[in-house]
Amino acid sequence: MHVLTLTTNADAPFMNEQMRALERRGVSFSMLPVSGKGDGGNSRSPVDYLRYVPEVIAEAGNDYDLIHAHYGLIAPMALAQLRKPVVLSLWGSDLYGPVGPVSRACAPLCDELVVMSEEMQSTLGRPCEVIPDGVDLEKFQPKPQAEARRAVDWDEDDYQILFPYLPDRDVKNYPRARRIVNAVNGRLERPVRLQTVYGVDHDTVPDYMNAADALLLTSRSEGSPNSVKEALACNTPVVSVDVGDVSERLAGVTPSLASDDDSELIDELVSILESDVEPNGREAAREVSVERTADQMIDVYERVSGTRVSESSPDAVARAAEPLE
Repeated sequence: MHVLTLTTNADAPFMNEQMRALERRGVSFSMLPVSGKGDGGNSRSPVDYLRYVPEVIAEAGNDYDLIHAHYGLIAPMALAQLRKPVVLSLWGSDLYGPVGPVSRACAPLCDELVVMSEEMQSTLGRPCEVIPDGVDLEKFQPKPQAEARRAVDWDEDDYQILFPYLPDRDVKNYPRARRIVNAVNGRLERPVRLQTVYGVDHDTVPDYMNAADALLLTSRSEGSPNSVKEALACNTPVVSVDVGDVSERLAGVTPSLASDDDSELIDELVSILESDVEPNGREAAREVSVERTADQMIDVYERVSGTRVSESSPDAVARAAEPLE
């Protein structure tokens, strides 16, 4: 089976990890990203998207079994070609943010719709395949905290709370995280540091997860936050607002908490930092391993294309998709 991947972000780690897992099962990919960048380096102009339409139409005429569009903003371009069935994956911000109307308008026109959580399906109000982004359990696994802190150059004597997002991203609500950590800091003798980590190589993220005493998530909205699953895979406790599928991911996980009450979040964070309870998050992470979610995606591909995936040898398909020139 050969799939044309359309995306706004060719470097998205979770998308590329999913494709690598699918390649190991016999799916091959060609990637066609939207070209061009805006003044800030992270956005594109309407002209870039207009130019993308004929590129998609031309490329869709080649030998693909289906088109997989990642992110709602490029759904209209995927649908502009009439040759191949379309699978649309929504990432969360394209449903809850400014792009939401585009995603909702295009959703019923796609052959299959993939969302990351039951909450997203409920928001859309239509049947979807709920497939959260999987976590690579080989990459993300527990390691000694002291070793991880040396790797990321964090003080071993302080409590370290990880906030793995750009503070300026409004949807991640950094000011709330700052308030919570300030409150926790006032109740403990040892200093509590809020570590904001972003823009680092994805291969180094497991070190940050293992170096942290806890992950703190305060987002206003999420689909299925990858940071939570990565933390669980490393047995790092999670303290989060009740958003996306976090409650489902944290079911039965100790110590961890999903709550919209700041006082509860503060109390849980204090409890985690003062306790020596052995976390059990890795067991919960197995439910969303990248291998398991790849199996689910293959079911979608086979249903849409009417083609069975025949597994090839790992040497033949274990490669990341290269963007088309």
